[in-house]
Amino acid sequence: MLTLGEVVNLLHEWYPTDTAMDFDAVGLVAGAPDAEVGRVMFAVDPTIEVAREAVEWGADLLVVHHPLHLTPVSSVAAITPKGRTLHVLTSGGCALLTAHTNADQALSGVSESMAYALGLRDLAPLRPSAPGSATGVGRVGTVEETTLGAFAAQVAEALPTTAHGVRVAGESDRPVRRVAVCGGAGDFLLDELVGADVDVFVTSDLRHHRAGEFLEHGGAALVDVAHWAAEWTWLPVVEGRLRDALGDRVETRVSTQCTDPWTFRH
Repeated sequence: MLTLGEVVNLLHEWYPTDTAMDFDAVGLVAGAPDAEVGRVMFAVDPTIEVAREAVEWGADLLVVHHPLHLTPVSSVAAITPKGRTLHVLTSGGCALLTAHTNADQALSGVSESMAYALGLRDLAPLRPSAPGSATGVGRVGTVEETTLGAFAAQVAEALPTTAHGVRVAGESDRPVRRVAVCGGAGDFLLDELVGADVDVFVTSDLRHHRAGEFLEHGGAALVDVAHWAAEWTWLPVVEGRLRDALGDRVETRVSTQCTDPWTFRH
């Protein structure tokens, strides 16, 4: 029998909770460590729709990237959206585990998975967790020389489709070879990318003033993608790791529900 505790320990070995940022809330949210696990589902967001999908499929564990409760709560009653989500999971016998910033910077983590999905090679962290470390915030690597327009099209093809699409700041014929990426909201890295040997930075949730001020320095172009789409690239990777480690002891599933909040645009 495979237990929840065994699966949790494996995930924490790959994505240690002590590497999460101080503000974060990661680890096992609900579930008994000695409970039997036969099915594990992976998703980016713990929405109620995702919770229902997990329960209807018969998942014993839902692994998500974004925390259900990022700030402390005094109640988990089913009278709030988050309380109802947790109620759906627990009443359906499904545990919940979050791997957020601890998964962002790890090997086979979010930024690394995104980089490989976009065709980057020769990867290194943008901000190593220690000198010479292969782990850390973001990734930088190379692609076969192309243009910004062609690279943006490659990004759009590689990521799940969203209403957000792919926004680009820069001339379409600009040469691109060296690429930096950060899964999720990455504008906190803009200052250290000024003057860096990077042709384009791919991330999400870039704000108007921060993007404009960065471009004034004449450095890298910017590609802004949907937050959910960028981080979804990690799900097949962690699913594959779990299946390789546990074989036929577990069934797995990656949710393809788009939980990006934007649903259409004119």
